[in-house]
Amino acid sequence: MNEGEREVAHIFGHRIRVRVCGICVQDNHLLLVQHRFIGSKGLLWAPPGGGMNYGESAEECLMREFKEETGLEVKPEKFLFVNEFIEPPLHAVELFFKVVIIGGNLIVGKDPEMKKNMQMIEDVKYMNFDQIRLIDKMYFHALLRRVNSLEELLALRGYIICG
Repeated sequence: MNEGEREVAHIFGHRIRVRVCGICVQDNHLLLVQHRFIGSKGLLWAPPGGGMNYGESAEECLMREFKEETGLEVKPEKFLFVNEFIEPPLHAVELFFKVVIIGGNLIVGKDPEMKKNMQMIEDVKYMNFDQIRLIDKMYFHALLRRVNSLEELLALRGYIICG
């Protein structure tokens, strides 16, 4: 385990976290954030999102996390599903919403919990499923390993366990 992975495990690991994540689609492309120090390959593409703070609503968390990670201002359009993500040392219950962009500019954001020299966010971009299929599935959030199209992702409902 490298220094970055140890830092992620220390800050986010070995406990259950409630995360709020957004499915943001433009022109049949899904917005994804690439995180360092996470996953079996040390890089992981996942929909934007993050942990809720005490006293913060799911909607507030979602809007804050999008702004931090992508520079975009969003609003939740519709609740989709709950995913339980388990990839030790991480364990999270994730609430997924479909979101719409209401402002901002797409940037590679920052993670305020991480030190400046250990920022997790490596890249932010829209990808279609043809592009996603060209990359080893182990570089993607377990949820994206389970579906083969944007339509399948948007059709998910209920409680899902991935990871």
